[in-house]
Amino acid sequence: MCGIVGYIGSDEGRDILIDGLRRLEYRGYDSAGIAMVGPDSRLQIVRCEGKLNGLESKLKDFPVSGTVGVAHTRWATHGRPSEQNAHPHRCGPFALVHNGIIENYAVLKEQLQANGHCFSSQTDTEVIVALLCREWEEVNDYEQAVRNTLKKLKGSYAVVIVNELEPDRLVAARKESPLILGFTEKAFFLASDVPAILPYTRQVVYLNDEEVVFVSRSGYRIESLVDGSLRAPVPHRVDWDPIMAEKAGYKHFMLKEIYEQPRAVIDTFRSVVDLETKQVSFPELNVDKALLEKIDRVCLVACGTSYHAALVAKYMLESLCRVTVEVDLASEFRSRDPVLDDKVLLLVISQSGETADTRAALKEGLDKGAHCRAIVNVVGSSIARMAQGVIYTHAGPEIGVASTKAFTTQLVALYLFATYWAAETGRLPREKIEQCIQDLVELPGKMEKILSDTSTISAWARKYKDFKDFLYLARGALYPIALEGALKLKEISYIHAEGYAAGEMKHGPIALIDVEMPVMVLLRQGPLFEKMISNIQEVKARDGIILALIEGEPSEIIGPAENQFIIHPSSEWLSPVLFSLPLQLLAYHVAVLRGTDVDQPRNLAKSVTVE
Repeated sequence: MCGIVGYIGSDEGRDILIDGLRRLEYRGYDSAGIAMVGPDSRLQIVRCEGKLNGLESKLKDFPVSGTVGVAHTRWATHGRPSEQNAHPHRCGPFALVHNGIIENYAVLKEQLQANGHCFSSQTDTEVIVALLCREWEEVNDYEQAVRNTLKKLKGSYAVVIVNELEPDRLVAARKESPLILGFTEKAFFLASDVPAILPYTRQVVYLNDEEVVFVSRSGYRIESLVDGSLRAPVPHRVDWDPIMAEKAGYKHFMLKEIYEQPRAVIDTFRSVVDLETKQVSFPELNVDKALLEKIDRVCLVACGTSYHAALVAKYMLESLCRVTVEVDLASEFRSRDPVLDDKVLLLVISQSGETADTRAALKEGLDKGAHCRAIVNVVGSSIARMAQGVIYTHAGPEIGVASTKAFTTQLVALYLFATYWAAETGRLPREKIEQCIQDLVELPGKMEKILSDTSTISAWARKYKDFKDFLYLARGALYPIALEGALKLKEISYIHAEGYAAGEMKHGPIALIDVEMPVMVLLRQGPLFEKMISNIQEVKARDGIILALIEGEPSEIIGPAENQFIIHPSSEWLSPVLFSLPLQLLAYHVAVLRGTDVDQPRNLAKSVTVE
């Protein structure tokens, strides 16, 4: 979750480091700090609780300078948010920043204290730098001290170290937490995520688990912590333009990303769909007809918004492919000792490709012999490299913590996968497959129409922003969209909201309905329409407030026209994409009117890289 930036080059580094942290603010943080080796080869460290503006103010009174340094934004795990607990942490000549959780820090801390070391923070990170200092005193070799230290750590970490005794070097390592190396002809960068370094380079190397990189002004060396072997990686060119990580005139990243969704959907399908032949292919998925015919069960595993995408996919896959599908929260998957074997396809879904629980679920599947694939947005991420095949969503960087375009592109990727499966196994006739592709081609235009006139949604936000509770109701493949709409509202506006399968309303939620309860209902034409109308009548009979997203035409049965937002008709499996857009916008506008931090809601982080 924390943001890490490191720099070594010929230019003054302070502004580069601070700019990198600014571009990682979407990850969520509660304190910040910077450490640089100054012209006199002495470490300079400045830290503060709170946002980057506070750190920049403090740097005016305590300036730092140099051409090598590290910087960090912290999201508290061990120890409350405070300047004392902020990174970088120092011991002797070393300063260190860290993302992750050291599981055996208490044992190590006790050992270090027994040897006379005094700690100034409550963090597990300070234990790492204290251990490094002790190892260095014992072996008198910087590189070996780093290796010895890292081998004694249990848990997850991405660390970057600066040493005032060797001011022309940075050392970094990772295990189960993301870390990348970027470079130009005259500088090297380390970061926990790509946007931090996009203004300076697009050439990156993704570090693998249990690798350490030694960076000097003239080059770098990557070696395995397991056996000491060297790796000569092929650099990866990042296609994201730096402007993609800026607001581009929008008030918030979230709003920008909502309006980027038609483009993101096109980018997701155009790389795998031949529009002339109406065929889908996944060259990086490593799945063929023989494997699909062997599979008798699919396990979809994800967290948060990605979990809701998986729930929609259950309807798609079972209907189109006639295969049994289970959906699990990644945080619960391992705890039930799931039954997995070589007839199971485990498909994990993660925007960042670094989600700790999802990564752990993937490892469980690999260990038990399941066929393990992934849907991710970030090329080269941990999950993408662990899985035996991958589908990329091509949403581009998503900065807002509340997922929008990552979610809808996941829905599209899952739709494409279901279509591919049905085509490969002959579960759908050729004309049906071609219609599926044609429906997808028409989807971005329908999304644009929804986004072109959102005055009704804005009016709803103004009218209902002060209500304390919302209920979201739907049936079929729209039921997960009700869950997602409720999640969006609660996570950025801090209003309590719940999503329910409408058929369950009589089993509890109906007791909550009164004149203070807005009820959002999602209706599309088809066999479930009349059942939804019955649920609406039950709400109206108890004076609940109906807000309806309805496919096709307004309905007098629902209520006043101003309480209805019309969704352009689409296929059963793509309508969830269209219904998602007004729910995202409602949450956004309510949050803005309530004055919350839309892009960085309290207590949340973009990428949950620790369990």
